[in-house]
Amino acid sequence: MYQIISDGSCDLPEQLAKDKGVEVVPFYVSFDEKTYYKEISEMPIRRFYDLMVEQENVVFPKSSLPSIEDYIDSFEKYVKQGIPIICICITEKFSGSYQSATNAKNILLETYPDAKIEVINSTINTVLQGMYVLEAVKLRDQGVSYEDAVKRLLDIRETGRIFFTVGNVEYLKHGGRIGKLAGVAASILGIRPLITLKEGEIFPSGLSRSRRRSLEAVLNLLDSHMKTLTAAGENMADYVVDVGYGYDIPEAEAFLERLKERFRGVLDVDQIKLYQIGAGIAVHTGPYPLGIGFLKKA
Repeated sequence: MYQIISDGSCDLPEQLAKDKGVEVVPFYVSFDEKTYYKEISEMPIRRFYDLMVEQENVVFPKSSLPSIEDYIDSFEKYVKQGIPIICICITEKFSGSYQSATNAKNILLETYPDAKIEVINSTINTVLQGMYVLEAVKLRDQGVSYEDAVKRLLDIRETGRIFFTVGNVEYLKHGGRIGKLAGVAASILGIRPLITLKEGEIFPSGLSRSRRRSLEAVLNLLDSHMKTLTAAGENMADYVVDVGYGYDIPEAEAFLERLKERFRGVLDVDQIKLYQIGAGIAVHTGPYPLGIGFLKKA
């Protein structure tokens, strides 16, 4: 048996994480850059989104990564019991969380040289990271060995994709996720960007002039990617798909139904779940991210 730990970027609902035996090391969020709150426990996600919407495009919240001490506190209790650890972190191209966890591991190994701690740079984030964590849970619960589980997780991480859109570009621009000039132009034109996350980075995947068209374009991105994989001999039954959303729950539910309608018979659509994107990612996307996570099963 081994313990699965993830940073807060995994965006798993608190009760689900507990039920699955996953320990989450939270990010911190702030609306004034002075007082930082632990996401979920000190800043419930719904409260966070309410505050974002109330102050949209006026106050831009910030996030802060888990500290080395946070990870030491999380790891050490399992190390003392001789329990191996798999820690899954947000792509290191977005955050220093992976480095914090790695530093914590190295510090603990000085005192506990026989400890087994595998820190994985997932190369993904948010709902897709949660899907990846749940694949780790399945491996553990099916009795897959620690070493084999790590290997399988490393084998599938590059298959992860997020296809998504946001309400506007202001938060991406403010957080430096897109070029300033591109952000200004998109703000003036009212354009909704289409974005793909792969291999640890985000890439522009098109533009749309309306929310409805941008959501349809997200479905088209998924469709195109699946057709490419199918042409290469991949079986879509070997992949898992879920939906991540921000503030607007009814919109997310309608999008999920549209996804199921379009891909029924291609995907196991009845297994697709909705997950709310957490504060650590929403500070960069704004309150209205909506998209699809896609990952090969371990």
